[in-house]
Amino acid sequence: MANFKGSQSSCEMKGFLSFLIIWMISRKNMTGAEITSELERRKGSRPSPGTIYPALKDLKTKKLVDVDVKKRYVLTKLGHKELEIQLDIFFNTFSDVDEMKSCCGR
Repeated sequence: MANFKGSQSSCEMKGFLSFLIIWMISRKNMTGAEITSELERRKGSRPSPGTIYPALKDLKTKKLVDVDVKKRYVLTKLGHKELEIQLDIFFNTFSDVDEMKSCCGR
């Protein structure tokens, strides 16, 4: 998602990778390997470490995630705020997602 008005510009990303990562971490603290496995489950192919770890490093640099003593990524207070902003943008952008799903027989 691009830098939208109201956003901290923390989730500038290629595609939805960073958005999806902070969403998953908001649900459960995860290691990099767990994030990779979950993304594989969702999209059907395993993302490379060269895709996942730079995104995680960027999120950490932007103070949206941190790493706990068990080396799991956790969402920071700023990360929770950014996720709320990005969820609003997502739902405003795809407000007709139910209609989109029904048109394709899903």
